[in-house]
Amino acid sequence: MGKAGNALKMALETYGISQTQLAKTLGIGRSNVYRWVNGVRDPNSETLVLIVKALSELNPEAASLFKRLYMDESPLQD
Repeated sequence: MGKAGNALKMALETYGISQTQLAKTLGIGRSNVYRWVNGVRDPNSETLVLIVKALSELNPEAASLFKRLYMDESPLQD
């Protein structure tokens, strides 16, 4: 699984955000989110920015966790 997929899966699970909720916020099909979370495909750099924005709308802490995990920072750092 790709780094972004792992980080996204952890953020979604930690904060109880469904793949469907994220997909709706992004304005895309849930199958795209499924592919990222399950390592079938990695989101491109533009999509990573959109994922952070969407997570921020759903739960700012989830967006923060996603960014920290993706950037290889400790989840306990701010």
